Amino acid sequence: MRIGVHTSIAGALVNAIHRAERLNCQTVQIFSRNPRGWIARPLSPADVKAFCRARDRAGIWPLIIHGVYLINLAAPDPLIREKSIVAFREEIKRALRLKADFLVIHPGSAKNGSPEEGIARCIRSVKKAVRRLKLRNLTILIENTAGQGGQIGCTFEQVAAILDGLDGLPIGCCLDTAHTFAAGYDIATPRGCHRTLSLIAATIGLETLHVIHANDTRVPLGGAVDRHWHIGRGHIDLAAFGYLLNHPIIGCLPFILETPKTSDQDDRRNLATLRRLAHA
Repeated sequence: MRIGVHTSIAGALVNAIHRAERLNCQTVQIFSRNPRGWIARPLSPADVKAFCRARDRAGIWPLIIHGVYLINLAAPDPLIREKSIVAFREEIKRALRLKADFLVIHPGSAKNGSPEEGIARCIRSVKKAVRRLKLRNLTILIENTAGQGGQIGCTFEQVAAILDGLDGLPIGCCLDTAHTFAAGYDIATPRGCHRTLSLIAATIGLETLHVIHANDTRVPLGGAVDRHWHIGRGHIDLAAFGYLLNHPIIGCLPFILETPKTSDQDDRRNLATLRRLAHA
């Protein structure tokens, strides 16, 4: 069982590892740069060395990097799409330098276009971004979405279509519990989780799941809005998280919290809840 959180790189990249250590995390997710801007500060050799050394000492695995929010690989606007491809390629290069295991990316929004058009653009964009790059041990993960604003990837069939179009690349899926519920998949109970995992097995395939974003949600079933909340305080029952954590396949995957935080105490409470459920 490997449970961790998304930690901040504020102050220095290596601080994300120090924060994860203080929380006794076995795994961690970070942004490698400012997630809300197009311009990224270059990674210095000293930053990379300090980060990798700290990670090795902490024994953290896997290291997951989340792509910046502005990237829209499915954008119908060619200028935005091209900027997104350039930014995503830079994310890949940074992930390789930091020896990340997974790079999570939202597939993007088709805006007013059809999901099929958005999926086709996303596939072409990813292929263009990775061209002539050696990904080595890095796996790209497509994260399922809540469906707001024309987002693609809100159904398992759409995620499967993206993965199929990228066959041959090191590719997989990151499953977000809050997005799943908001997209209309009722995982509020263990029975609902079982039904949803059966749907995943029939579409994406359980073997393509590599990371679980463990988030409760403030949004009702099918609300199609991304609003993460503290574990057990939203619409998803604690028993449902317990089911996932103790599932023979899903429970072996890294679980990352992306719950709201005003201090480390919020992370500590949510981590304690997941750890208790994992050993229930």
